[in-house]
Amino acid sequence: MNVIKAKDRLELEKKIPEMPWYVEKFMNYKLPDLSPSSLLEYARDYETFFSWMLAEGLAGDAARIQDIPLTALEKLHMESIDHFKMFLSMRKTNANTKTTISRKLSSLRSLFHYLSQIAEDEQFYPLLKRNVMAKVEIKRTHKPKDTAAKLEGKLLQEAEIVEFVEYVKSGYGHDVVKNKQATYAYEINKTRDACLVSLILNSGLRVSEVVNLNIEDVDMKKKLLYVFRKGKNDETFKTPVYFRQDAVDDLLRYLELRSTTYKAPKREKALFLALANGKAEGERMTKRAIQEMVVKYAKRFGKPYLSVHKLRHSFATDYYLRNDLYRTQEQLGHASPETTQIYAHLTDKTMSEAIDKQKDGTEG
Repeated sequence: MNVIKAKDRLELEKKIPEMPWYVEKFMNYKLPDLSPSSLLEYARDYETFFSWMLAEGLAGDAARIQDIPLTALEKLHMESIDHFKMFLSMRKTNANTKTTISRKLSSLRSLFHYLSQIAEDEQFYPLLKRNVMAKVEIKRTHKPKDTAAKLEGKLLQEAEIVEFVEYVKSGYGHDVVKNKQATYAYEINKTRDACLVSLILNSGLRVSEVVNLNIEDVDMKKKLLYVFRKGKNDETFKTPVYFRQDAVDDLLRYLELRSTTYKAPKREKALFLALANGKAEGERMTKRAIQEMVVKYAKRFGKPYLSVHKLRHSFATDYYLRNDLYRTQEQLGHASPETTQIYAHLTDKTMSEAIDKQKDGTEG
C-alpha cells in the first residue's frame, strides 16, 4: 500500500467512530469499490455538514455528530441546503471553490441516496423516508475550456521549462547569496530539488505520485517510473510512466548523493528524502514539503502562481503539442479523454503563435 493511502486509512479509521451509525453503514457499503482516500473525502465532507447542522440547531437534541438522528435529515428543507451552500461559499477557513462545493453536495447526495433507496430497516422499509438532496441540482463545474482559460498565462511555456530547472540548479543561489541561512539550505538541497522539479516537468507526475516513488520504481535504462495510479473500482496499481531524456542526468546526480547527503538508512526506500533538523537519518519527503519547495523557487523566478500541479500542467501542454490526445491521456493517467481536452484549448494559442512565426520567417 502506498504511503498516502496508508495515512488516509489511519485517518479514516479515526473519523468513522465519530460519525453517526448510518454513515458507517454507508462507508461499509462503499468500501469494496472505493479506496480509503476516496472514503476519507466523504468523511471530511460529512464532518463539515454535520458540524454545520449542530451549529444551526438542526440536529434535534444531539450534542455530538455521532448522535445526530436520521429524523434530523428527514426534516431538512431545501432552504436549509441553500443556507449550507451559502455557508460553504463564505467560509474563510477553506477556499471553497465552485468545484469543491459541488463535490461536497455530491457526497451528501450519495449518502442520502443510499439511505433512501438502498439501505433498509428490519421491516424492509428505507432507512430515510424523505430525501431532500434528491431535489438539489448539482451543476458540472469541470469544463475543459473553462479550466484552460484559468490556466492560460500561468504555466511554463517551452523554453521556460528548461529555464526554471536551470534556475533551481544555480540561479536561486545567486539571488539569495546574501542570506546565509537560505544559502546553506540551498547548497544542501539544490541537486535534489532540481531533480524533483525536472522529473515533474519531464513526466507530468502528480505530487502524490512523486511522494510515493521508491528507489526500485525507477528504471533508468527504459526511462520508466512505476507509480501508483487509480484503475477501475478506484483501486491503485503500479503503472509505468515514461520520463524524458532531459531528466536522466538530474536523476543520476541526485542518486549519487542521496545516501550520503540525506544519511539514508538501508530500510528507507523512498526516492526523495529530506533531513529534518535534529534528525540523524533522512525520511521520505512529504507532500507539503514538495509543494512549499516549488513555491519558494517559483516566487524568486518571477512566477509566484506556479505550483506542483501547474508544473504538471506545463509538461502536459508541452507534451500535447508533440503528441495526440490519447497519448497525453495515457501519460498523465487521466480516466477520461475529456479531462485531457483542456490541453487542446491551452495549445490553441500556442499553435496559432507558431504559425504566425512561420509566416514571418522564410518559407521553404
